[in-house]
Amino acid sequence: MTLLSLLVYIPLQMLFIPLAIVGFVLVAWRQIGVSKKLGVSQTAVEILNGRWTMHVFGLREDEACAGLAAALPNTSVAGLWLALFPLWLKYRISGKPFLYPRIPEPGAESIADMVVTRTLYFDRVIDRVIDEVEQFVVMGAGYDTRAYGDFGKEGVKLFELDQANVQQHKRQALADAGVSSERVHFVTVDFGSEDLFEALTGAGYEPNRRSLFLWEGVSLYLPEADVRRTMHRLGESAPAGSVLLADFYAERFLAIVKKSVTGKVLEYTDEGLGFGLPFASDHEQVLTEFIESESMTVGETFFLGHAGDKGPYMVVAEVIL
Repeated sequence: MTLLSLLVYIPLQMLFIPLAIVGFVLVAWRQIGVSKKLGVSQTAVEILNGRWTMHVFGLREDEACAGLAAALPNTSVAGLWLALFPLWLKYRISGKPFLYPRIPEPGAESIADMVVTRTLYFDRVIDRVIDEVEQFVVMGAGYDTRAYGDFGKEGVKLFELDQANVQQHKRQALADAGVSSERVHFVTVDFGSEDLFEALTGAGYEPNRRSLFLWEGVSLYLPEADVRRTMHRLGESAPAGSVLLADFYAERFLAIVKKSVTGKVLEYTDEGLGFGLPFASDHEQVLTEFIESESMTVGETFFLGHAGDKGPYMVVAEVIL
């Protein structure tokens, strides 16, 4: 079936090149231009698009993501299909993805694999921890849909923290998509100027109950002072045994992004890069020292790209509070 899938894929992909270009332009315009007009994060759309791709390619089931993508005005499911249909058809014939999206060996993750592998590593830890906590708090939630799927378990109180305009936009799209959000407590907060625990408590968060805090794709857009302030508040306010699940990025990764087309897009959408760690050498020790400096303990970690000679470009880290 692999040979048959290639025989179908190669000529189809060649024929699809003009359509793929149209699809790419349509998705890019919606993601960047429409997001800026709406005043919401275009990087959040990029993650949503990646997870939609994982869903349709059978790497990760996420019906809520598929529904949300179809309802949002700042992405285009039609454009995604135009760009990816030949790859999807090859996957359907052969039974396994080809080129993209893919799941590489641990340590061999390229930057192109980041959305897929980062998502799966986060999922792995959430799946292990979720039955041990009573509250699940998604910080800087964006278009994350974990609270609307298998991780939104009965008996676990669900919270999403983000800016007011982002939440309003997301909630309308969820309603349009027919995705129920009645169990989720939406909390508006600015991590740079507001106390997240005051906002949480006002929305029904119970400070004495063990919690899982998910902080994905946020730290790299904040200055170090804001990252440390947030971690400090978690450490002093969350009960023992709670978990912070976060990603931290290498300084070299931020430097690469700033010089790239992506960096120019981030400037256009006012999403500047901030905090990074020097992972070029002794990356495990660098992470440990950073986490312990906030009186926390490192749990399970996934260093993406660590097999390369320049060290990992990011880490997904379980942090025990």
